[in-house]
Amino acid sequence: MTLSLQASTNHKLSYLCTQNNITMHKSGFVNIIGNPNVGKSTLMNALVGERISIITSKSQTTRHRILGIVNGEDFQIVYSDTPGIIKPNYKLQEKMMDFVSLSFDDADVFLYVTDVVESAEKNAEYIERLSKVKIPVLCLINKIDLASTEEVENLRLFWESRLPNAKIFEISALNGTNLDTVFNEIVSLLPEGPAWFPKDQLTDKTERFIVSEIIREKILLNYQKEIPYSCEVAIEEFKESPDIIRIKSVIIVERQSQKGIIIGNKGAAIKKVGTQARLDIEKFFGKKVFLETFVKVEKDWRNNDRNLSNFGYGV
Repeated sequence: MTLSLQASTNHKLSYLCTQNNITMHKSGFVNIIGNPNVGKSTLMNALVGERISIITSKSQTTRHRILGIVNGEDFQIVYSDTPGIIKPNYKLQEKMMDFVSLSFDDADVFLYVTDVVESAEKNAEYIERLSKVKIPVLCLINKIDLASTEEVENLRLFWESRLPNAKIFEISALNGTNLDTVFNEIVSLLPEGPAWFPKDQLTDKTERFIVSEIIREKILLNYQKEIPYSCEVAIEEFKESPDIIRIKSVIIVERQSQKGIIIGNKGAAIKKVGTQARLDIEKFFGKKVFLETFVKVEKDWRNNDRNLSNFGYGV
């Protein structure tokens, strides 16, 4: 079961593409790619108008390809948030980069997100690949609130030279700066076609996936070093009644020592994660939640094909 929600009010914009007085429907996949920590997930959440992708300051926060769907009367935009581009060190990261590669196969519009902080030449092979695609590319220079006007202008000139086929936009995804302009440009570039998903659908992900991501976000926020990257979250039970949702979750780690760190002294650490996650889950679903959280060791799960497949890392 996938999540459904009516389109957010701020995206009920009327875009009419009329020929011979007939309103045509437009739809397409708008795939968001870029390096870690440039604000891809913040951007998608802002464009969709709902919190679909989790956000932290740590790299590799996004592991899956996550769709966020925005509908109007005569258009449907299917945004695709992808993991930040990295050089893989283990099979999980290889699967994450498979999601990025897949985004080159079905995009109708690319959003390449960079920012005013990162090294512009990082992962240059992807920039070279984008410079040769035949579909529209929008290069979004994010976090302009953190740079001077001169610095932003220099970055614009740089990206105009590196991606001559792209339109450049200076934005702040966090503050919403220039996102309306980007949104209107996206709609103008969509091909004519029917809706790919039901008009009330918010994302392709299930309630269980959303819950697992919220819990994983709290792990990223509360633990340091390798611990968050060694964890995966599985939802073993999701039972919804009119008044409450009962959830049983399992945090998977690679080693017994990591299990002890996740649990913490007298269970204090996992209790904190559970409380923070429960509050966010209640806010998302608008309903009281009872959340149980356990910890399980699956040795070297990040390099195990069977485990990775079970956790949804397959293209």
